[in-house]
Amino acid sequence: MNERRWRRFAAYGPAFVLVVALLLLWEVGVRAGRIDVTLVPAPSAILEALENKRDVLLTHSIQTMLETVLGLALATVLGVAIAVAIDLSSWLRRALYPLLVASQTIPMVALAPLLLVWFGFDILPKVILVVLYCFFPITVACADGLLSVDPDLVRLIRSMRASRWQILWLVRLPGAMPSFFSGLRIAATYSVTGAIIGEYVGAEQGLGIFMQTSANAHAIVLVFAAIVITTVLSLALFALVSLVERIVLPWQESAQRRAFGVAGTPTGPKYM
Repeated sequence: MNERRWRRFAAYGPAFVLVVALLLLWEVGVRAGRIDVTLVPAPSAILEALENKRDVLLTHSIQTMLETVLGLALATVLGVAIAVAIDLSSWLRRALYPLLVASQTIPMVALAPLLLVWFGFDILPKVILVVLYCFFPITVACADGLLSVDPDLVRLIRSMRASRWQILWLVRLPGAMPSFFSGLRIAATYSVTGAIIGEYVGAEQGLGIFMQTSANAHAIVLVFAAIVITTVLSLALFALVSLVERIVLPWQESAQRRAFGVAGTPTGPKYM
């Protein structure tokens, strides 16, 4: 187990070293006067702001996380339902797929004020915005996964006189799980952004409104502190989805470890 954890840590070692190096260069640049501190504060100043404003930031972070989790959960249910519907019916696929693609051409920044007008400044418009951000990658990934299921397995269970729903439940949905989790990981990275945009347009609490008020007050260091928290929340959701995938699909993790090779160096595509 320790060796496995070490290999996983070593795989992300280059990224960790690069981030640390960039932060050091950033800190040195600010302290040397090469970077205007009023525009880009030093990493040490951002850490200090996180410590000094931790209570306020925690309150806003909880609100943003609540909107994000609710929106992502609803987007998952909606995305899987649409994927199953367009898989079961070729007519629905031809009818819905173009609309799904067209829905992603609508700028969410323009839609957010309308949601506030329609639904007020409560949590609902932010949740809806997160759903609109997240459901598309889940739908497309799940639908593609349903289509890519081994046809021999479908023919085998069909020869046992399984119904259409039994085929879906026993073969097609389990076979689509790797693709589904790939789409869910993408959606998880978008979800916090959707909540932030909704709050930025109008809210009483949340990291988005905190960023806006801090920027209006020229407290740039607080804006950067909120950005750091937003990044951490996105990474945490991504890691949570990956953890759930390892629990639900343990054989998938084994295949990914084999793709890393004996020394832990990636030999093919690898997700967290």
